Parts: sequence; C-alpha cells; structure tokens
Amino acid sequence: MLRLGVNIDHVATVRNARGGAYPDPVRAALLAQKAGADGITAHLREDRRHIMDEDIDKLMKSLTIPLNFEMAATAEMQQIALRHKPHAVCIVPEKREERTTEGGLEVAREENQLAHFIAPLREAGCRVSIFIAADQKQIEAAHRIGAEVIELHTGAYCDFHAEGKFDERDQELKRLTEMASFADGLGLEVHAGHGLTYGCVQPIAALPEVKELNIGHFLMGESMFLGMENAIGEMRRLMDEAREG
Repeated sequence: MLRLGVNIDHVATVRNARGGAYPDPVRAALLAQKAGADGITAHLREDRRHIMDEDIDKLMKSLTIPLNFEMAATAEMQQIALRHKPHAVCIVPEKREERTTEGGLEVAREENQLAHFIAPLREAGCRVSIFIAADQKQIEAAHRIGAEVIELHTGAYCDFHAEGKFDERDQELKRLTEMASFADGLGLEVHAGHGLTYGCVQPIAALPEVKELNIGHFLMGESMFLGMENAIGEMRRLMDEAREG
C-alpha cells in the first residue's frame, strides 16, 4: 500500500503567529495518526519559524508511527537527529528567506560533504532520505553517497496544475515518472511530495515505484474546514483509488 506521511509544520506556524501553546502540533500529529497517517513529517528549521525543538522531543515520546525528521545538512541538525534517532531523516535544502522549501538539494555539487554528513546518521539506524528534483544527475549522486531513499520534489508539477499550464504539467509528470523508474532501478526507495492536493495527487500516487507521499500544507488547511480525520481520509481514498486503477 502507498504510504501517507502527514507534515504538521503549519499547525506550528499558526501557533507561533501569536505565541503560546495552541494549536499544538503534537496533538495534530496524534490526530493524524488516529486518522490513518502512516508517518508524521516535521521540519526543524534553523530559524525555528514553525516546529520547535520541544515539539521534536514530544513527537518522539508520543508517536507510535514513524517520525520523518526533515532538516538541513548542518552540524546542529545532525546532533539533534543523532540525539533522537528518528525512524527517518530527510535532508532538504534550506534558505532563511524562503517561505517554503523551493527546490531539491544539490547533491551532485556537494557529494563528498553530504556523504560524510549522512554516514553517522545511517550508523545510528536512521533511514536517510534526500529531497531532490527529478534529475538523473542528482539521483545518481544520492545513490553514490549512500542514501536509502529519495523524495522527488513535486512542486513544479503542482504549480503548473494550479496555474492551468497543462502542457508543462504533463511534461513535469513525464519527468517524474521517468526518474521514479530510474531511481527504483538503482535500488533506491522512492517517495514524493511538495504541493500535492486532492486535485493533482492521483497521477503521482499512480506511479508504481513511489512508496510514500508526504503532504502537509494542503492537508492542514483542509483540516480547518473538514477536520483532520475527514481531510486525511479523503487523501487516503484518492491515493488508494489511483493505485487500484
């Protein structure tokens, strides 16, 4: 079955807008777990704009499903990951001025540095994932440095769909399809995520090589209107329908 990882970062964004303890991202994670999420994703950014260190502490203590800890390739984040030893660590690019993760990690350019960076994480028992664009050069580099998983950035595909640029969307889907197959052929586990909605998830969910989707902002927004269980349930239904078709 295609797994669904639910990113709860933006519950923390709302909390931090006025300070205090509410809404609690850990409570959201537990509700997502109850609603059928297969894992929880949380990105501890350098500037702590949403998820905080204490959120990671509580998530590690509270969850009975895997935590996917998103982080930049910095010494500080490596130490936090080694202290907690989450099920999975996803290395993502991070720019202080960006609103959200804008693209995939440049693995080929930083290959030697990243190989040394992820080695202690793998030794600690964390599954290491690299968040990258659907680009053969980056996939080959991720494989060489010892990553077990890649997560393909679906942001451009989702943006083209939302903007009604369907030719460009279909070209991006073709690229994602080809690179998912290529990565699978190298023995990498393939995940995908960024920007996925009810309207565009099914072509990605239908890719047989993709084992997991990570979806956050859209689901947290829908949960305001539908409730967590209904929002996640509808995404789960669409994903399963795409696989059955």
